[in-house]
Amino acid sequence: MEKILTASSQPIVRTDWPQALPVLSAGRVVLRELRREDATSLCALLSTEEVARFISPPPTTVDGFERFFQFVHAQRAAGEHVCFAVTLEGFETAIGIFQVRRLDTSFQLAEWGFAIGSPFWGSGVFEESAELVLDFAFATLGVQRLEARAAVLNGRGNGALRKIGAVQECILHRALLRDGVWLDQAMYAILDGDHVARKTRRLTAPRLH
Repeated sequence: MEKILTASSQPIVRTDWPQALPVLSAGRVVLRELRREDATSLCALLSTEEVARFISPPPTTVDGFERFFQFVHAQRAAGEHVCFAVTLEGFETAIGIFQVRRLDTSFQLAEWGFAIGSPFWGSGVFEESAELVLDFAFATLGVQRLEARAAVLNGRGNGALRKIGAVQECILHRALLRDGVWLDQAMYAILDGDHVARKTRRLTAPRLH
């Protein structure tokens, strides 16, 4: 049975995610399993210079994205990695991805990454999607520490991570090679208890009318 996780409800813990990812929805966004037909839109949106310049190089062809989908599906089946397509409610077109991969044998330590097409920057799509992925990572995967890296020069990426509660812990010097240039990266982390506390504060904060 398909299970839905919404921002207004308690996380639904699933143990069968290696067989198939659940659909997660909140507000305008719907996160789901990647499909072969997503390759065209994701290639167009994520291989642009403005999106790709501060991240590990994405595929540059539709065939490359299709091969990437095959890889992440195999990794999900092995319990190693999950990758959600980001879509908007009422539309099937994928506009971005969120990935979570385990860094230890139990999935208590994990790393996540994400990319959203630039036409949707500043729209709130990232924040809505990120909250769903955080709930899934902590409640369903059992993550206790979720790490992320962002190029120091990527002001938008650093700001987005801080906005969702990530804490910068250190600078990793010359950690990312892009176009022949070594870039420094900031290391961020979100702990499961901190995420729960932040979410509780947000849900219980008084509303001004």
